[in-house]
Amino acid sequence: MKIHKDGESIKKGISNVTKLVEFVLLGFSDIPNLHWTLFGIFLVIYLTILMCNSIIILVTRIDSALQTPMYFFLGNLSFLEICYVTVTIPRMLMDLLTQKGNISFFACAAQMCFVLMFGGSECLLLTVMAYDRYVAICNPLHYPLIMNHKVCVQLVTVSWISGVPVVIGQTCQIFSLPFCGSNTINHFFCDLPPVLKLACGDTFVNEIAVYVVAVIFVMVPFLLIVVSYGKIISSILKLSSAKGRAKVFSTCSSHLIVVILFYGTATITYLQPKPNQSEGVGKLISLFYTVLIPTLNPIIYTLRNKDIMVALRKLLTKILI
Repeated sequence: MKIHKDGESIKKGISNVTKLVEFVLLGFSDIPNLHWTLFGIFLVIYLTILMCNSIIILVTRIDSALQTPMYFFLGNLSFLEICYVTVTIPRMLMDLLTQKGNISFFACAAQMCFVLMFGGSECLLLTVMAYDRYVAICNPLHYPLIMNHKVCVQLVTVSWISGVPVVIGQTCQIFSLPFCGSNTINHFFCDLPPVLKLACGDTFVNEIAVYVVAVIFVMVPFLLIVVSYGKIISSILKLSSAKGRAKVFSTCSSHLIVVILFYGTATITYLQPKPNQSEGVGKLISLFYTVLIPTLNPIIYTLRNKDIMVALRKLLTKILI
């Protein structure tokens, strides 16, 4: 599907682009023979993410041994992951099922807005979790006082809402641009880089705005996490017992793995110069951080966490008896 190219249509598109533009998500149309296989794989992955994260939320809420700041943040991260994947995977499943990628202007804008919003919230929440581990390991005597329930709620609230006005403003800025060329997006959801490529005219200001927001919500939190873990590792190395060092490090190793995976892919996607972005590689990287990492997160946090495993066994025992 092509956008009308006559002068009247373009003029109308600039003044009222919502009536002119309907995007088409190409998704995985380049491998049509595998669409049923991909549908089955992504459906299983989505249900797994929903189930695993729901279980984590449940056990962190009902088990008395898990009523600590660390597990309060983990429960919020699990809920955030559910919201994050629900913005992209159901739409992708529908497109695979119908073999149609048509998406309205408003739906595309809303999807981008929520992806950026939840992604930014995850960056901030991972930073809060790093700060929690820093206080617990480097300042254990004052940990209950510093990380009291009120502070934890405030930190989570800031993580959820601080990026909302920025993301809404950036989304409105992107979708106020005129789109007068092809309306096909070589992606499986409305991500910022491929949509920005379709805009007409000079998008330099918009690209700068993307970099600024990415630095604020990706690089600054990442640097804060690096500083936190630098101090954590320094404190761990001062412990005389090797067993003690291993025990302390195990409390933050899962979080560190998730941080590396999430920030690595987010940095490549949103801080890579536009001319160097390959659509195929960009789609693969996006698949990694929108599908694979949310699948790995609950596995990483449960299999590497003895408290969660004990809580799961207790829950299963109650259910089966």
